[in-house]
Amino acid sequence: MRILLQLFCLLILVGCKSDVNAEANEQTELDSTLLAKNINLPDTEVELLPEARKHAVQWVNYITAQNEINNLKSANLSQIIGNAKPISQIMQSLKSTVPDTLQSKAVDARLNVLATKAQVLEQLAARRNKNLEQISETAQDIPVEFNNFKLQLNELFLKSLEDFERELDELDQEQDSISRATRRIKDSV
Repeated sequence: MRILLQLFCLLILVGCKSDVNAEANEQTELDSTLLAKNINLPDTEVELLPEARKHAVQWVNYITAQNEINNLKSANLSQIIGNAKPISQIMQSLKSTVPDTLQSKAVDARLNVLATKAQVLEQLAARRNKNLEQISETAQDIPVEFNNFKLQLNELFLKSLEDFERELDELDQEQDSISRATRRIKDSV
């Protein structure tokens, strides 16, 4: 009887172990598929206004960050995990080297968010048990935050409401002077 009980326990253990192995193999296959898959990035990219572009192209760290964002578009999750530390370093150096012409609280805030997202990606990628879904979501957030940063750069060079009103007043004055000149010409003829 005792032998039968031991044999029964042994069969249960072997059966449970094979279930665990099957689940582990299934998870490994799923992870391999996810690692080879490219992440979904936004199709739209913010273009810098000419004045903002003029300042940005002289900023080496901006160009490096833009290239890294472009590389993310064609990278799979495995490559992103491998490049997480350089991405974090690039975004950190971008944050610390803002030219005086582009300094503002809003730009600094966007750079803080961007650098933080990159650091989160680095931490997620460095974990022993990687959560691929979280890594993918964070990697998708980085280009979005970079676009938000570029929007903020553009806003630095947008005209204020007062500038628009001044231009409208000048345009009205110009139209009035043209109208008066046209009336004088008609009156003299």
